Amino acid sequence: MKTMTTAIIQFPLPPGAPLEAVKRGFLEVAPFYQGPPGLLRKYFLLSDDGATGGGVYLWASRQSAHDFSEATIRPMIKERFHVEPSITYFETPVIVDNVSSEILS
Repeated sequence: MKTMTTAIIQFPLPPGAPLEAVKRGFLEVAPFYQGPPGLLRKYFLLSDDGATGGGVYLWASRQSAHDFSEATIRPMIKERFHVEPSITYFETPVIVDNVSSEILS
C-alpha cells in the first residue's frame, strides 16, 4: 500500500531578518509551490523568535517528496540563505482534515 509522505524542512534565518520581510518572501514564492507533481499541501513555517524558517510538505509519495526536496528545495535554500537545511521525511498513513470534515488514508 502506497502512503503519503510528509517532509519537514527547517533552516536558520539570517540574524535580525525582519519578520515582515520573511513573511513577504514566503508569499512571493508561494505560487512556485502550486506546480510540483505530487505536492498536495505546503505550509510555510516561521519560529516565534524569527530564527528558523521552513516548511511542512504533504506529498503523494516518498519518491516525489525526495526528488523535489533534494533537487529543488535544498539547493534553493543553500543558494538563498547560505545554510544547509534539515529535511526529515515521515510516512503519513492518516490525515484528519477538519476543514473538509474528512479522514484521509
